[in-house]
Amino acid sequence: MGEIFFSIFVFIFGLIVGSFLNCLIYRLEQNKAKSILKGKSFCPSCKHGLQWFDLIPLLSFFLLKGKCRYCHNAISFQYPAVELLTALTFLLLFFKEGIGLKGLIIFFAWACLIVIFVIDLKHYIIPDKVLIPFLGLVLVFKFLNFESTRALLFDFSFALSVALFFFLIWLFSRGKAMGFGDVKLVFPLVLLLGWPLGLVGLFIAFLSGSVVGLILMAFGKKKLKSQVPFGPFLIGGTFVAFLWGSPIWQWYLKLIFNS
Repeated sequence: MGEIFFSIFVFIFGLIVGSFLNCLIYRLEQNKAKSILKGKSFCPSCKHGLQWFDLIPLLSFFLLKGKCRYCHNAISFQYPAVELLTALTFLLLFFKEGIGLKGLIIFFAWACLIVIFVIDLKHYIIPDKVLIPFLGLVLVFKFLNFESTRALLFDFSFALSVALFFFLIWLFSRGKAMGFGDVKLVFPLVLLLGWPLGLVGLFIAFLSGSVVGLILMAFGKKKLKSQVPFGPFLIGGTFVAFLWGSPIWQWYLKLIFNS
């Protein structure tokens, strides 16, 4: 009974955080991130101030049938999608980490990644204003999970090695194969996972990125030289590896050694 109660609480908390993330994403897009805690929420189309009943996460979107109450312009589907994505992400993280100091740090670390995911998907940009706090949260999480100095140094070395590999791809392709934002993003992502889960996350990211790229080219949405943001695939691969990386890695080892 207690777990069901906490699950509902975490889901609602995720919806509320997702609503805040939508506001942060919009203000980052408008280069007004400093005003995130100031001012009143408003409709991006007509600039009319929104009341509390216009801002109920997920519910308001469906009650208003996806349109602004005041100008009747369509509300971007991004808003309920981010709210629901955040709620489901928090719920899955809760089942893994529980509610405690480490759990809260992971919640807010993944909140940062959801913001990066959306902005990179829309604008091919990974904002330092969100990436730096994410790195700080990862460092705190790693030290809270401290096992040994040797293991911690190995994880740091592994993450730096992957970041260097990404940097070389960016350098020799002159930014055509990979953006520099991906170079900066991959370090904290791999550090969060450590060895060997970092490999699992990278494999899933490259595999899913390749599959989606081929599908987009097959339907004529992208060409061979078209840009495809890689950050969302890195984040998606990291999420899968964070939750289920250990059984995936064990399955891979059995597959290799039993073949």
